[in-house]
Amino acid sequence: MSFLQGHVTVAEHVQTVLDAIHETDAELGAFVAVAGAGALLEAEAADRLLADLGEAAFQDRPLLGVTVSVKDLIQTRDLPTRRGSLLPNPRTAADAPVVARLRAAGAIVVGKTATSEHGWSASTVSRVAGPTRNPWARDRSAGGSSGGSAAAVSAGLCTAAVGTDGAGSVRIPAAFCGVVGFKPSYARIPYVPPCADRLAHVGPLARNVADVAELMPVLDGQDHRDPDSVTPPSESATAPGPSGSARVPGPSGGARAPGSLRIGWIEFPGTSGEVRRVTEGILPVLTGSGHRVDRIEVPFPDPYASLVDVLAAAEASGTAPEDEPWCDEGRAAIVRYGRSLSGAAVMRAEESRLALRARLGSVMGDYDLLAMATVPIEPFAAETIAPSWAADPDDLLWLAWSPATYPFNITGQPALSLPVGVTSRGLPVGLQLVGRVGDDDLVLAAAGRIEARLDLTMAPPGPDTEGKES
Repeated sequence: MSFLQGHVTVAEHVQTVLDAIHETDAELGAFVAVAGAGALLEAEAADRLLADLGEAAFQDRPLLGVTVSVKDLIQTRDLPTRRGSLLPNPRTAADAPVVARLRAAGAIVVGKTATSEHGWSASTVSRVAGPTRNPWARDRSAGGSSGGSAAAVSAGLCTAAVGTDGAGSVRIPAAFCGVVGFKPSYARIPYVPPCADRLAHVGPLARNVADVAELMPVLDGQDHRDPDSVTPPSESATAPGPSGSARVPGPSGGARAPGSLRIGWIEFPGTSGEVRRVTEGILPVLTGSGHRVDRIEVPFPDPYASLVDVLAAAEASGTAPEDEPWCDEGRAAIVRYGRSLSGAAVMRAEESRLALRARLGSVMGDYDLLAMATVPIEPFAAETIAPSWAADPDDLLWLAWSPATYPFNITGQPALSLPVGVTSRGLPVGLQLVGRVGDDDLVLAAAGRIEARLDLTMAPPGPDTEGKES
């Protein structure tokens, strides 16, 4: 990953990116705040480092000059964090660990990207800004709630982005916008302040798997402000997987995929014919690479009802009744439901979470990876929060249309959405790969191999984006 385009300076490159955002984002709606003089000062400092140190400048700053965007749920010291809400944000205006680590590695934050209020829906519609539109079709949703992040990367308005994922919020927009979105194992990247529901992950988005993999060593690792955060497993680990092959260090230092993997292929209910056609086109790629692929039924009961109870209880606990008039109407409906839940109901939901973790732990004893369509449908209308049958929050179905994403927030497993083609309408489709907890490097390595075999060029139609980001 590099800012270098010909012989431009970092400052010239960053200015070009900022200009492109100002020229194109009014229609797209990916950004809610754009960096200006501060980003250019950081770029000029990067140029001075390069002039003084040459290639040695990258030794401790592997992302020097790389432009990134940050989701509006993640705190930044120099740009406002509104959390997609009209409600005040009482948090300190300081960099969250993920942002501080990006800056320390030399990356330059070019803006904050749009989200639904507090990330409540898997769309990017809020009372703060207009809907984020899909770069592949402006009348379609970019997904959410990290829709601004995915749209910005897809449209070439930054090299990479960081989002959050509590039920699919990195992977859904990645699938809709034709980019790579990765939800690492739970707490591998610290989430500050932590969420009581223990569903939310921080995750990177980029145009390709290699860039996502390059971001991970910068982003992950413990931080005392997130008591769940973990140190990544040792790179020298060689424990065998279900296929019997050892996970050995690859050339980049992380674990590489064994020559043959055992993959469980799942189709979730509601998968459209178009999505099925695109994703099943990957089966010959998998078997041709020597992997064993078993078609299996969804190996667990749908945990949606339990997810709703945990999420609604968490939303209710953080929202006072007097705040409701300022809330998004859809989120307010969920808050009201959360207040109706008893402690016993929330504990039953937690029991279901434990049961799902145990069930998938058993399933992953038989498979190295699970594979499936990330989202079973094509993007819906940009102004809506969901397909029509799930669009009334009072029905509590606002996330039910994405059954392949939220189970793996409940279990904390690493999951990646990889763009694998487009439908007949020219809309991207994502393939999701899911590994065992801690097998993040295996998921990334396998995705990288699939990406290389496919050799796709996934760029939205429309005006040429050369000179922005590539």
